[in-house]
Amino acid sequence: MGTDAPRRIVLTRHAKAEPNGPDDHERPLADRGRLEAPGTGRWLAAAGIAPGLALVSTARRARETWELIVPELPAPPPAVFEDRVYEAEVADLLALAGETPDEVSGLLVLGHNPGVHELADALVGESDGDLLDRMDASEFPNSAVAVLEFTGSWKDLDAGLARLVAFRTPEG
Repeated sequence: MGTDAPRRIVLTRHAKAEPNGPDDHERPLADRGRLEAPGTGRWLAAAGIAPGLALVSTARRARETWELIVPELPAPPPAVFEDRVYEAEVADLLALAGETPDEVSGLLVLGHNPGVHELADALVGESDGDLLDRMDASEFPNSAVAVLEFTGSWKDLDAGLARLVAFRTPEG
């Protein structure tokens, strides 16, 4: 795949977690999260969104979310469980995306707020205004998904270069 081919980055927040755990990294999904996560997978499948690679936070709630999404996907991508996604800021997530091989046309990042929401906001250069307003008004709740498209190499992904093409929350 050339570097001028269209690419898609799918930013996903983990499903609802229990408020407490042995430590923050090991908080499990709450019952609500276990119900919501498969819906994320079904939505991705119905929308025809088929990433070629998933970067998943090593936090327990993110790993559990991924495990519940995967059975709903017609062709689950390989997943890399990445410590750097946990507590990542925009610059960290951009750097991780920049490490994606250019053969990969779609990348799913399953992480945490505020990082995934801030990255979605930073990347948006153009979108349907209503879609962007809805994303920002939602405050990117648990199980939210923002789908952005851009053209170029993963190494070139930066603020303002993507277009928000879809946004989903568990509420609709």
